[in-house]
Amino acid sequence: MTKVAIASLGCAKNLVDTEGMLGIITQNGLERVDDESIADVIIINTCCFINDAKQESIDTIIELAKWKTEGQCKRLIVTGCMAQRYRDEIIKELPEVDAVVGVGSIADIVSVINSGENNILCDKEYSHITSERIRTTPAYSAYLKVADGCDNHCTYCVIPSIRGRYISRTIEDIVKEAENLAKNGVKELIIIAQDTTNYGMDIYGEVRLCELLNKLCEIEGIKWIRLHYCYPERITDELIDTIAKNEKICNYIDIPIQHCNDDILRKMGRRGNKAQLVEVITKLRNKIPDIAIRTSLITGFPTETDDQFAELEEFVEKMKFDRLGIFTYSQEEETVAAEMEGQIDEEVKRNRLEMLMFAQAEVAEEISNAKVGRVLTVLVEDYDPLIKQHFGRSVADSIDIDGKVFFKSKELIPAGEFVEVTIVEAMDYDLFGTAK
Repeated sequence: MTKVAIASLGCAKNLVDTEGMLGIITQNGLERVDDESIADVIIINTCCFINDAKQESIDTIIELAKWKTEGQCKRLIVTGCMAQRYRDEIIKELPEVDAVVGVGSIADIVSVINSGENNILCDKEYSHITSERIRTTPAYSAYLKVADGCDNHCTYCVIPSIRGRYISRTIEDIVKEAENLAKNGVKELIIIAQDTTNYGMDIYGEVRLCELLNKLCEIEGIKWIRLHYCYPERITDELIDTIAKNEKICNYIDIPIQHCNDDILRKMGRRGNKAQLVEVITKLRNKIPDIAIRTSLITGFPTETDDQFAELEEFVEKMKFDRLGIFTYSQEEETVAAEMEGQIDEEVKRNRLEMLMFAQAEVAEEISNAKVGRVLTVLVEDYDPLIKQHFGRSVADSIDIDGKVFFKSKELIPAGEFVEVTIVEAMDYDLFGTAK
């Protein structure tokens, strides 16, 4: 039996594609292995969203290529975003690679594995894998991708040129998958797309996110539903009300705003302005007082002045985001922003990033300290025998990217259970407490 190993890089949306390929592979009689040294076929599902991700993909390909001489690997296959974007360059510059499979062709992965020829499959439009995927996340949590592609065309972003136009799945298809996930023990659904708040527009002629969420809330066994990648200009009163009224929808929302200065937002190709950002954040907090808001920011975008950066830094201090990811601008070829005048020096970008991180650290400390004395519901993830404490996540913490809640308990609590924890101490982005 052919043994196949897959290395998955990049975002959660890419991870869902990896899980889809794993499903196809196992359903076609191939064996999945985690050890590349014994694999007959190695697949690297790549990312190239920014330069760092691109470099990680290249480094991983080179690292795993060694098993063609030191192990038993006979075929090295590169899939995903970098395969789609740089197919010719990969074949030319990395002769160890036997096949390049773009984002629209991953459903054909078995035929590529079985082929003895060099393959380049990158011409199809993205389509959602319908086979049941093999999940790599913990048994109790699963990503639920409701759409792929993007129609926004932000000036710094290559996603539309790589993954194509926005393509939603039907409500029926998504609900069916969610029901199957629940039957298999999933308790937390993490809703993802490139722009989740645009869900349904392409197939229904209108946004149907709220309808989808209401149907997902009806599924027995699902306890938490978490929203990621909600664009601020599409966060409607209806969506806010839907989050507020449904106990299963976490009081947590990921809103990628990228900047706050109106001129920079315009140059980024973003809709809306600073006043509208403040308005939607204020609405969320007024309607859902304990909502945790995560966002992401880009600093060092072309022409960003010291004053514009200072405005962004002040915005971080005033808006007090619960969770914040910060990136330096990456000059991506074939984007509008890459050709703009006023590119910022890398050292300046890094300095600005560090200043924002420092500002956010003070905000995070304030928010964490305010939770001391409170009782939080925690989804248990594991037990650490070294410190003799369990750890897990609260509603305010998404998987892999946010903080942890460490807690003492008189009993061993299985992963995937929910427990009430009294918080007694806060440290940076993590909390410490005792199970009730």
